[in-house]
Formats: sequence, C-alpha cells, structure tokens
Amino acid sequence: MTDLAQADYLEIGGGEQLAYRRLKGSGTGVTFLCGHGSDMDGTKALEVEAWARETGRSCLRFDYRGHGLSSGDFLDGNISSWTSDCLAALDALAEGPQILVGSSLGGWLMLNVALARPERIAGLIGIAAAPDFTEDLLWAEFTDEQRARIEGDGVIALPNPYSDEPVKYPWHLITDGRDNLRLRGGLEITCPVHLLHGMQDEEVPWQTATSTAQCLASTDVELSLVKGAGHRFSEPDQLALLRRALDRMAARTG
Repeated sequence: MTDLAQADYLEIGGGEQLAYRRLKGSGTGVTFLCGHGSDMDGTKALEVEAWARETGRSCLRFDYRGHGLSSGDFLDGNISSWTSDCLAALDALAEGPQILVGSSLGGWLMLNVALARPERIAGLIGIAAAPDFTEDLLWAEFTDEQRARIEGDGVIALPNPYSDEPVKYPWHLITDGRDNLRLRGGLEITCPVHLLHGMQDEEVPWQTATSTAQCLASTDVELSLVKGAGHRFSEPDQLALLRRALDRMAARTG
C-alpha cells in the first residue's frame, strides 16, 4: 500500500512547491495528471501507480499548485499555470519517454504537454478528458446573470456534485482558458492516444471524446465509450479497463 505520508517537494520558483510521489522503474514511464480539485492520491492515480509497480515501470504523481499537498491557492490557478506545473514536473522528475494519463482537467493538460514536449511523450490516455471545459461546459452554459456575476465579482460558486461545498470558478480561469482552447482546429499530436469516457458522464459529455479524437493528427487513436460509467470512472470494472488501456499502450510504446 502507498504510504501517503511520504511526499517529496519540487521547488518551482517564487517560493512555490509541487508535492509529488515517484516510483522508479524501467522502460517507458507513466505520469498521472489529476482532475480539477482532485489530487495525486485519488483512486485512479493509485491504480496507475499499482499497475506501474506490478509491471516494473516508473510512475510520477504530483499535485498542481492549489491542489493536494502543493503550495498555492486553488483560485489562483488556471490552465496555463497548471500546464506550467506539468511541464516543470515532467522536466525535473520524469526520466525518458512518458505515457501521460490525464483525468478530466488532466486530459486537457496532457494535450498541452504533448504539444509542448512532443519528444518526451510516448502516448496519451485520457479518462473523461475535458479539454475546453471552461468555454464549452462553463461559459456556454452560464445564464446572462451568471456571466455578469463572474465578470463583476471575479468568481462564481456552483453546486458540487460530489460535496456540499460549492465549486468556485474565478473569472481568470475562463479568460485564460480561451488562450488554451484545443478543440477549435487540428492538434499536431502524433503519438498513440486512447480515450476512455463514460456515456453516463454528467459533467463532461462523451461527445467531448469524439471531438478530441477528430482533432488529433495521430492515426493511432482508440476511443472506448463505456455505457454505464459516469465521470469518476473509478468502479472496479472501469479501473480494469484503465489497466487494459495501460497494457495496450505499454505494448505499443515499449
């Protein structure tokens, strides 16, 4: 079992630190990118590490700024800053080619990382990947009153399907997201990609996965739609699908 007390820290400048946990191994490594408001110790992250341990591969998990054990305020983060965190962790902590596993927000960030470091990325696995969610799933769904509120107040609180505490979204998350939109044209990503998405996902519609697949330049793209799965994609049978996706990706990437 993973010892949650053992976290290391990467200094990234400005007094900021990223908390991380790293498993050494050989061959192509795997790096997990968590979802919005989640952390490196979630169910899927631990499943990925367990798979890496069993197969003798390296594994990197870390928290973005404002998440988990890392420094920073959650409301200060945006797509650009969290992408920067991913690149800092990849450059400093991961050795050799990597398979990126991105969950929800992490699925957007993995696209950004693959575009910025194509020579480092051997493959991508998206789990309910949510590229462009700030524009397509937040702004596009806001009422006129909600749009005026977030612009005027700088933040808006929305119901959280997983907690009694609302989720707060700052205005700069929306505006910065517009500088990072990925589904408006082609994506020059040529590595193998496997997208897993539940058809009962009420947070990120499964059509986002088909749109992502269509935008990718890669011809080696698999799309697995799971009829009974929701956004969390953390039930035992769904984790088994994730493991099979990892097995298949590892066989393709070495």
